Amino acid sequence: MRVFIAGIDGYLGWPLAQHLTARGHETAGVDALLRRAWVAEMGSDSAVPVAPIDERLAAFREHFHTSLPFTPANLRDHDALGRALAAFAPDAVVHLAECPSAPYSMIDHRHAQFVQDNNVSGTLGLLFALRDHCPEAHLVKLGSMGEYGTPDMDIPEGFFEVEFRGRRDTLPFPRQAGSWYHWSKVFDSQNVAFACRLWGLRATDVMQGVVYGSWCPAGDPRLSSRLDFDEAFGTAVHRFCCQAVIGHPLSPYGSGTQRRGVLSLADALQCLTLALENPPEPGAYRVFNQLRDVRSVAELAELVRAAAHSLGIDARILPVANPRAEAEGHHYRPDSNELPRLGFRPSAPIEEELRRLIRDLLPHADRIAAHADRLPPTVRWRPAPPVGPPRPPHPTGKGRHHDQDTAAGPADGGRGSGRPARTA
Repeated sequence: MRVFIAGIDGYLGWPLAQHLTARGHETAGVDALLRRAWVAEMGSDSAVPVAPIDERLAAFREHFHTSLPFTPANLRDHDALGRALAAFAPDAVVHLAECPSAPYSMIDHRHAQFVQDNNVSGTLGLLFALRDHCPEAHLVKLGSMGEYGTPDMDIPEGFFEVEFRGRRDTLPFPRQAGSWYHWSKVFDSQNVAFACRLWGLRATDVMQGVVYGSWCPAGDPRLSSRLDFDEAFGTAVHRFCCQAVIGHPLSPYGSGTQRRGVLSLADALQCLTLALENPPEPGAYRVFNQLRDVRSVAELAELVRAAAHSLGIDARILPVANPRAEAEGHHYRPDSNELPRLGFRPSAPIEEELRRLIRDLLPHADRIAAHADRLPPTVRWRPAPPVGPPRPPHPTGKGRHHDQDTAAGPADGGRGSGRPARTA
């Protein structure tokens, strides 16, 4: 197939291009290189060095003996996106080109607005570009298991049967997102489903769990994928592994009883490939829950501690206060049947993947240590407690006084640390 990857410079996009090319597919992509800027704004960097895009493309050509058509553009640049799609004429489009950070979206109003505008407007632009230039192409959009939240019932794959007042129907499962970022993903899902009904597009919405793992091909570091560990763009597993490598305590948030779906990078690539190689019919909108295991944050920290210990690293665990507004003890049992039905089989055990990840990070310990101050959380979901004497109650007992107490964030821009938010 001819597969166009939006967000090809990112953590998933860059290894996916290599994986698909190795399987005989032709790949091309678009990226505005914003992930590099966002991580720099947070005062951090990728733990694994990331080559400039021109060096990446040269390494790709040398290794795979074929070029990788690349357009340096934002999905919100509708004309540039349309030209790129028309020139490549893809059979499938993988949409990874969004800001993928809940904490980044919770910094302040400016960041929340940017994340929603970037993600929702970019996806909407991509849908119109597909309609106008390649309506037969299969869209594989990366969603998030975070769209569902943590309901007190099992989570189906996108849809469930409902009976109400004697009538039955199959409806989208309710979304209960927990960040401005995750709400942007909910809006995306609704827009993609509507475009399929309206224009007959075909799409697979992949509700992905937390992905962990490195991509560091031997012999050419230019082919390596990035691996972030800061509070905004690093996942819990990556944060734990980087903390172990530099001798810092592993820091699960709160009680650590929050449960999440997880899978390795290798398994994520396998699942995305299965979705691409088994497209739905025109007009179909389907949802896959993409995960391998369900683990608590505390379990993940213990797995990383054990993996580090097996490599001679004496790691310890020290929980920190949870900066997020989330249920720490909850029911969590998502369905994940569609990808195994297509042939998904988990690769290496999580313990083996974690040891490989830590080994890949060890040569970059100094690089991680240089940005160690970006590991602890500073972005707070809720306002800081009021400082100073209590204000007198409003004469009516409601209204302005209550509204002020429930404002969107503290005066420092939502970071809760007194540190001003950085700008790109």
